[in-house]
Amino acid sequence: MGSFFKECEHSPSRWAKCLHPYKVRYRDVGGRQAEESGFATEDEAINRLATLYKARKAAPRHNAKAERIAKYGPMQLREYTAEWKDGQRHLAPASLSHLDSLLQHHIFPSLGSRRMSSFDHKVVDGFIRMMERNGVGLAAQSNAFDKLKSILLDAHRLGLFDDNPLEGVKPPQYDPKRAVIPSPEQLQAVRVAGDDTLTLLVDLMSGCGLRNAEAAAVNLRNLVADDVYRVTEQVNQTTKTYDRLKHRKVGEYRDVPLPARTRNTIEWYADTYGNVDGYLLRHPRDPTRPFQPYLLQNQWQRLKRRGDLDIPDGMVIYSMRHFFASNCLRHNIPITDVAEWMGHNSIEITFKIYRHLMPGSIGSAAKLLDLGLTA
Repeated sequence: MGSFFKECEHSPSRWAKCLHPYKVRYRDVGGRQAEESGFATEDEAINRLATLYKARKAAPRHNAKAERIAKYGPMQLREYTAEWKDGQRHLAPASLSHLDSLLQHHIFPSLGSRRMSSFDHKVVDGFIRMMERNGVGLAAQSNAFDKLKSILLDAHRLGLFDDNPLEGVKPPQYDPKRAVIPSPEQLQAVRVAGDDTLTLLVDLMSGCGLRNAEAAAVNLRNLVADDVYRVTEQVNQTTKTYDRLKHRKVGEYRDVPLPARTRNTIEWYADTYGNVDGYLLRHPRDPTRPFQPYLLQNQWQRLKRRGDLDIPDGMVIYSMRHFFASNCLRHNIPITDVAEWMGHNSIEITFKIYRHLMPGSIGSAAKLLDLGLTA
């Protein structure tokens, strides 16, 4: 609570008879040490300390919240985001590049100068409606909203808003029909339409659910079991070097199912072309460099221009990975496992994109439950 004393030559036992005034020493609501003097009696000094203690208890905890509001409330979103971004040390270079693109092209043009204290659900909803009016794609809308959400939730945790500015906001609805999935016949046609490298990459994406950058880093050492492939790294499309996995720390990995056909393709490719430190794919013009994912995209575009393949509108090379998810879910593999194997940061992402592929469960559940009841 504090202390009281006298600054004189008398001992504490004689203060009651001493004419010098009492002083009190305490910490104010900001946590700083302070003193007051001029109290004629010990009781006056004690009463003053009690009053100060009650005032401090009634104030915000060490006044920290008020100080945060005073510091960050007047900040523009652009300034606050710069500080927030410094704390995103877990993001890989490619993810940081994607974040910068969303900020510069979608978020800052409309919200960059807005004061942090002025955000509420109406502002956020207006931002979504503005993107809709401007014809921004649903995937970009969803990504931009997710980043703005992360920034505003960080500010909410600091106490800048009395109410959550995202409360009641309906996020952009990603249309799962945009994830065009090849049929087994179309997948087989793509496998044999290009060179052997395309066959290997398509099998890794459709058979193991690898991203194209992860498939580009395929390595024999990652065959950890007859039916398991360990995904340990990817080719970073920004630095063009091997790097940690998306949403993972250095050294983290994920194990995925390895179908026999995909394993046979890996072993066949290794027997045919050899490997460098276990890596099967290298840059065609410089074997000392990793294979670059854009080379796969280039070949895909050439195949489309030739017109020999049945490629529906909206089907992209990434659709081979969509095939993996579809194949899993149509065979009743739990979506939690699918999310883990695909390396999604959250099961919400998997659910949002692939929910429509999950077979109806109520009817089948009723039949299974009836079996237990009549056993």
